Amino acid sequence: MLDQKLQQKLLQKLSPQQIQMIKLLEVPAMQLEQRIKKELEENPALEEGPEEDDLQPDDDEDIDLERAEREQEEFALDDYLNDEDIPDYRLQVNNVSKDDDRREEIPYASGSSFHENLITQFNLRTDTEREETLGEYIIGNIDDDGYLRREVENMVDDLAFLQNITTDEKELNAILEIIQDLEPAGVGARDLRECLLLQIGRKDQSVPVIALTKTILTDFFDEFSRRHYEKIMARLMISEDQMKEVISEVLKLNPKPGGVVSDGYSRSAQQIIPDFILERSDNELELSLNNRNIPELKVSRGYSEMLESYSRDRKTGKQNRDAIMFVKQKLDAAKWFIDAMKQRQNTLLLTMNAILEYQKEYFVEGDDTKLRPMILKDVAEMTGLDISTVSRVANSKYIQTHFGIFPLKFFFSEGMQTDGGDEVSTREIKRILQECINNEEKRRPLTDEKLTEILQEKGYQIARRTVAKYREQLNIPVARMRKEIK
Repeated sequence: MLDQKLQQKLLQKLSPQQIQMIKLLEVPAMQLEQRIKKELEENPALEEGPEEDDLQPDDDEDIDLERAEREQEEFALDDYLNDEDIPDYRLQVNNVSKDDDRREEIPYASGSSFHENLITQFNLRTDTEREETLGEYIIGNIDDDGYLRREVENMVDDLAFLQNITTDEKELNAILEIIQDLEPAGVGARDLRECLLLQIGRKDQSVPVIALTKTILTDFFDEFSRRHYEKIMARLMISEDQMKEVISEVLKLNPKPGGVVSDGYSRSAQQIIPDFILERSDNELELSLNNRNIPELKVSRGYSEMLESYSRDRKTGKQNRDAIMFVKQKLDAAKWFIDAMKQRQNTLLLTMNAILEYQKEYFVEGDDTKLRPMILKDVAEMTGLDISTVSRVANSKYIQTHFGIFPLKFFFSEGMQTDGGDEVSTREIKRILQECINNEEKRRPLTDEKLTEILQEKGYQIARRTVAKYREQLNIPVARMRKEIK
């Protein structure tokens, strides 16, 4: 049965310029130069150089006739924002949105991608076009960590249905063996055990600790991963010193070999380019945007004069309506982009200045204990900006200070009260938690229950599940996994 009803819905509309500004807010300094370069390449009406005044002529009557056709479509705020999760307004250090997943890591410098690197190596090891095709297909199923997540038998079916290639598991396994012999060591493994065995297998097996490590990874991997070292020592009748050597050898291996080669560079070699620069002079803080390598932008005089020429000649204007619309559209886009860049700069400075004001004691001294509890809502209220806007500024942005470079998310944390009624940042609790674990006896690591007791004795009334949450945010494993042989 069909049911008709009237419904009113209030939507906030965003202009194309607002959309552009929102997207630019999300771009960190390291990507901004590339973003501007892309805009310059796509829009000939946008040029580098100091901005000039009065380049844009007034609209001619004939051009106004086409205004409806030239207007850019407006977007509903709901339509734009519903495709991404806005981070929780508390924005703790390890809380990221789905957008963060693609922005959190700083982009790599240009070079061969991980998969291109593997294909290049593989093609040097093969003799036939068939082997190249099969090898490239298998490599295409290797993820960014370097693991083959697709079962060989499923790839046999895929090749038959998708590429009309008849093969079998034996042939694909032979190709996979070649791939697993490529660099970096461990690539193409189906699981962590195989990954580590591929790496240890390339080492000199005549060395006792290498041979012992291979035996343990082959026959006692589950026990080793659970740190049941005493059981392994008893079964193999080896000493604690031998077990320590094996642990040390395994720690030298890479559990994610794909991370070693990504666009030609190691992840650890990435350079962070700060978005803000904070300098201190006589206890006075001076904040500036890092505009290094960011060019000045202006509207093209040539395009402006072209539009002006069309506007003066009514006959030419009517005959070249499409050309007029194209030029006007490009000029509008150039102006929008320049305005969006200015709005981005103003919003970034407004937000960062509010953070500086809120955390002034910390920024003067650089002492973590001076950090006040602060959430996105606090900054939004100080600036008059929307919480989602503050979130976009905070994500993937860095500030260079006189005591180090920090992500903006570092300065956000929730607060809680001590027994004495003082409000402290959860960051301080995490710092104490980290110190407790750093100083624990590794043979008998502290459980979450014991850590809870220690914090409560120090005056922090905190639940065990909260301790577990903070421990996970610090990337610290449970007590059983922290157990070591001394």
